Amino acid sequence: MLSRHLAGVEGATRTRVQKWIAGGKVSVNGRVVMRVASRVAVYDAIAVSLPPLAPRREVVAADMPVSVLYEDAHLLGVNKPAGVVAHPTHAHAAGTVLNALAGYARAWPPGQRPSLAGRLDKLTSGVMLVAKTAAIHAALQRALASPTAGKDYLAVVYGRPPMHGIIDLALQRHSLDRRRVIATDTGGVPSRTRFERLALARIGRGTSLALLRCRLLTGRTHQIRVHLAAKGWPLVGDPVYGEPRWAGVEHDELRELLRTFPRQALHAWRVTFVHPVDGRRISIEAPLPDDLLLLRRYLPWS
Repeated sequence: MLSRHLAGVEGATRTRVQKWIAGGKVSVNGRVVMRVASRVAVYDAIAVSLPPLAPRREVVAADMPVSVLYEDAHLLGVNKPAGVVAHPTHAHAAGTVLNALAGYARAWPPGQRPSLAGRLDKLTSGVMLVAKTAAIHAALQRALASPTAGKDYLAVVYGRPPMHGIIDLALQRHSLDRRRVIATDTGGVPSRTRFERLALARIGRGTSLALLRCRLLTGRTHQIRVHLAAKGWPLVGDPVYGEPRWAGVEHDELRELLRTFPRQALHAWRVTFVHPVDGRRISIEAPLPDDLLLLRRYLPWS
């Protein structure tokens, strides 16, 4: 398959290779090929025609705390707090995870700089992986795309989900609000989330709270949040896809905690992958933050 033959190009992630092919930037024996799955024979000449890269905007280093969960010569895993944006944008030019990492990386050897291998929503906490070079970033992306890799999240939701299952719902951007994602049965991109119920508590008449472990089988924007809401199990505190089900809670303290919960109750708990350099199987976990520990008091989980 054509895309596999470009996987070893330095700095070429799977998504980038697919865009090169779909954009007519790749030729085989002088003929432009636009199918990712096109077959390539031995001795075929593959060429990639790309414009010069635009200068990369330098990330301003900031003296911010970085909670390091794992680090070696090639990559690290950090624990992102809720409320912090992952990458600088026009709306958030400073104070991001990457700004903090740029400050942390001041002592790294020449030629190394932090690059995020995946992102988390501003209001989601937990593990983020960081590559120290462009080559490791591309290799790490491929490692995370492997069926042997896994990303597990912990989620606190309203409702009574079954003990386990797979949510298989296509997702697409909302036609009127591009910041929102919706589940659809007419088009969209295939999206699958596996879940397991770890704890369940009845908190009011017709109202329950559940702790779920969710594993991404695909990685789409807002996937877990939209999938759970579409099944009738919205995340506690989700400002976009949530519901005010706290109104029916009988326990005064819990009702107030749910009413004022400051963000979606979603935590990137664990990531497992094969190290792209030495082949070791790595598992990195981020402990539950204080706000989710408060909710866990009402959802005993061993």
